[in-house]
Amino acid sequence: MTKNLKISLALVAVVAAIVAALLAANRTPDASTTASGTGGGKVADASVLVRPDSHRLSTAKDGKVTVVEFLDLECEACLAAFPSVERLREEYKGRVTFVMRYFPIPSHKNAELAARAVEAASKQGKLEAMYKKMYETQESWGDQQVSHEKTFRGFAKELGLDMKKFEADWKDPATAKRVAKDRKDGVALGVQGTPTFFINGQRPQIRSEADFKAAIEAELAK
Repeated sequence: MTKNLKISLALVAVVAAIVAALLAANRTPDASTTASGTGGGKVADASVLVRPDSHRLSTAKDGKVTVVEFLDLECEACLAAFPSVERLREEYKGRVTFVMRYFPIPSHKNAELAARAVEAASKQGKLEAMYKKMYETQESWGDQQVSHEKTFRGFAKELGLDMKKFEADWKDPATAKRVAKDRKDGVALGVQGTPTFFINGQRPQIRSEADFKAAIEAELAK
């Protein structure tokens, strides 16, 4: 091997290492690898975790236990968690507050658009209906590289929304800003993927519905 060839190969290796490092630094973790947080860490800043305008799907009068989920409506892991969240919401109705916060993953083409559609629906009192609709139909529009604006507009019509108002709210920069604010808070709290759950400010290890229920029960027992 000539000296020039050795130098060339060394340069190629260095460039490859730099490119790999840059890609790793800018990659958003895949949802399936970040379905739960890590337990035992410090308690999240309550003022960031739940804002005054954060969406509460269920509310407990005593405020003793609050579950916060950072979610991506196009995320398959979020869809898998959705039935468990709904069952727990029903089981702990009136005893546990469940808060939904947006965390659209940039690599999911329709995630941010879907979040804005849910936010626009909330202006007409249909947040929960649109939120559920997104998960119930995710397999038909998720994980695709084409815009599903027409699909989401159809959902709004099915829910009987005032379409003129829906369109205006959906495209309003303030709506996009509202979604972005949730994501920014999530990043500040260390959220890297979805779904990420916080229970009373802590991120327990949740690998099953039983784990989820046990974590809630532990907080209720305090």
